Formats: sequence, C-alpha cells, structure tokens
Amino acid sequence: MRFRPCIDIHNGCVKQIVGGSLADKGNHAQDNFVSEQDGSYYGELYKSRGLTGGHIIILNPAGSEFYEKDLQQAYSALSAFEGGLQIGGGINDKNAAGFLDRGASHVIVTSFVFRNGEIDEHNLTLMKNAVGKNRLVLDLSCRKRGEDYYIVTDRWQKFTDTKLCPETIERLRDSCDEFLIHAVDVEGKAKGIEDGVATLLGDIEGMPATYAGGISSFDDLEKLKTLGKGRVDFTIGSALDIFGGNMRFEEVCGFDK
Repeated sequence: MRFRPCIDIHNGCVKQIVGGSLADKGNHAQDNFVSEQDGSYYGELYKSRGLTGGHIIILNPAGSEFYEKDLQQAYSALSAFEGGLQIGGGINDKNAAGFLDRGASHVIVTSFVFRNGEIDEHNLTLMKNAVGKNRLVLDLSCRKRGEDYYIVTDRWQKFTDTKLCPETIERLRDSCDEFLIHAVDVEGKAKGIEDGVATLLGDIEGMPATYAGGISSFDDLEKLKTLGKGRVDFTIGSALDIFGGNMRFEEVCGFDK
C-alpha cells in the first residue's frame, strides 16, 4: 500500500475539483483548490520524494479552448519527472505513444475502451498494440446506480452498462499493467472513502490497483488499509495541504512505511 500522488489539470490550471461536478458544457467544474504553481512544480516535488506511479489527469476534452493549455501543464510535469508519472484524459491509440515519448511511464485509458456502454475489445486491442500491455493503465472509475457500481466515461459524465465487479476485473486484468479507480461520487469531497469500492479492490491479487476518492484523514487511510487488505494503493487530492487541505503531505508520504 503506497501513496500515488496526482496532478489534475482543468482549464489550463493544476487544481482539485469535486469529481461529480465536472461538465464539458462551459468547461464547468466546482473547484476545491486552484494552484498558483504549474505542473512542473508538482512533478519536481514528487520526484524529490521518490513518489513514482502518480498520475496526471487532463480534465478538458480535446477541442476545448483550454486543451492546449492543459497539454502544456501536463508536458511540463512529465518533463520534470520523466518516467515517474502516468497520464490520462482523452488517450487513444493515435496519441498514446506521443505521451510516452514526452516522458510518461504509462497511459491511462477509459473512454476509448468503453464504447456504447460496453468493453470495446477492438479498441482495447488497438491500445495494447499501440503501447504494450505493460504501459497501459485501465481507469475503471465508477459511480453508484442502485446497489451496484458502474464504470463511467467521458470525464465521469456518462454511465456505461459495465459493472465494476470481480467478473469485469478478471476480464480486463490480462490486458493492462494496473487499474486506477476513482470513486466519483465521493471524489473531491474529502468526507470519507467509498467502502464498497475499497472492499472490491482489496480482492484484486497479483497486480497494482489505485484507489482515489474521499480520503480526508489518516483514519480514512487506516480504513482503506483494512478494507483493501493492505493491497490497495491510494491517491489523495483535496485533503492534502499542498492542495489547500489539512493532511500534511510529508506525513502522507511516510504512511505505512
């Protein structure tokens, strides 16, 4: 169980948002924190602490008026910590290699692999051919509908018909190097973790899985450690002091060491 830091980029800025508030229309999101620092600052910070395996997420779609500014932020972070960060947001088989060339260790994909509510095996094969299984992370971010969690796409705005469940995990695990899962309903709210998602991830053996969403205290980390059976890596955003929160970054870096 280790800390995976994040750099979320929206409207040309490094920021923390409430995940469920994100909307492409008007480039809207409810901001928790907008940083005065750029992507390179956070890349250098994470490099100085040896925090490999963190992720950059671009939150504007390609074609947005802010997308090119988002890219510049992302490139500056990748340059500052070459080989140390993953990147997601609008990744497909045509642009993925370019991000690896810019210094990303892995690319993170959701929407390109989930089409019409289901896993698109053709597009999944295209991604594996483009970058290789060992440099591909599948983002299975989810929201609750009824009693079950469903994978969501298009910057967490669209439900698929694919449940986040052991069967889906088993189907996909041989196609990627890692899983990344944002519990979107609690993302950015710093009010506690989504227990059901943490428990599900704790049953994944033999490959890394990273949980994101709602962590607000070291009690939450202890709970995640218990529910996740010590196997689940974690991301903290809004609750960190470097993003305006109350949890000390330095203490989080040392958690469980």
